Amino acid sequence: MSAAERRLRVGVAGVGSLGFHHARILSGLPGVALSGVYDVRPERAHEVAVRVGATVLPTLDGLLDSADAVVVAVPTSSHEEVAAAALSRGRSVLVEKPIAPTLQSADRILAAAEAAGSLIQIGHVERFNPAVIAAAPFLDTPLFVESHRLAPFSPRSTDVAVALDLMIHDVDLVQSLVGAPVREIAAVGVPVLTARADIANARLVFESGAVANLTASRISVEPMRKLRVFHRSGYLSLDLAAGHGEFLRLRRGLPALADECAEAWPDGAPDLARIVERIPIRGDGVEPLRRELENFRDAVLGRASPAVSGQEGRAALQLILAIEERIQESAPAAGGAPRHGSRWPPGA
Repeated sequence: MSAAERRLRVGVAGVGSLGFHHARILSGLPGVALSGVYDVRPERAHEVAVRVGATVLPTLDGLLDSADAVVVAVPTSSHEEVAAAALSRGRSVLVEKPIAPTLQSADRILAAAEAAGSLIQIGHVERFNPAVIAAAPFLDTPLFVESHRLAPFSPRSTDVAVALDLMIHDVDLVQSLVGAPVREIAAVGVPVLTARADIANARLVFESGAVANLTASRISVEPMRKLRVFHRSGYLSLDLAAGHGEFLRLRRGLPALADECAEAWPDGAPDLARIVERIPIRGDGVEPLRRELENFRDAVLGRASPAVSGQEGRAALQLILAIEERIQESAPAAGGAPRHGSRWPPGA
């Protein structure tokens, strides 16, 4: 079999709710052979294997022996153990977000990848959202970004606060869009149904002057995943759940709307439709996780670079952990007022 005909063997470690979808897509992805699935719960591994037509590997070693590359979709607390085992075998690895529970753990994963000379990619799937991709031609230097990521309550992932569970998606997106270091962080959060914050808000100020306001909740009645980006050339409003949005910008060649408004518009102030051009943003409908796995396949085969590198995954983790720290600091304490913001990085 020629190199062009050979299919990349990819295994999935951890087939919970997200790992199942990795296995489902990989089972039919061109150029890929789903080499097997592994989970610490044999009954779950068998259930998923039957549904996607895969082989159950009873041990992690067996999974690694069968694969050229591995998707690590185990709980975050086990990312380092599984990723390090795969990397030490020279396997390429896609680690689901967040890369690890701590920066120290993330650093050990990255060091293992460097020592093995193996590829590592982090699963920040919103980078592959059809709306985000379709909006790329209209993106300029962001001045203000606002995101709302609201979800109904689910027992899944309640072992971590909402920032690490949900807000990290938008932290990674905003960092990739702004492309500048964070200068200041303020954040608050409230535990409602669990012992950790279930709803949180963060305000980030970047060295470029851009500001981002991020809200995440896992106790909402209705789900919402929206991103708004304001810059000098216009305003982007994206519905990440629906995969579409719109771009609004001033029509070219119009007189300025200032003190001269009455002279410029003798028939009275214009309505919005006369001065603003509305451009629909429509994604192609491709499932973001499929596009992420296509990128991983192509990166392993040397056809592309990973869309989200290990270092970018670490940067998102570092920022979300700082946000979580500010949330803890903002909680009222006996004898003292909450602290609402601080310089970033520490010591700045």
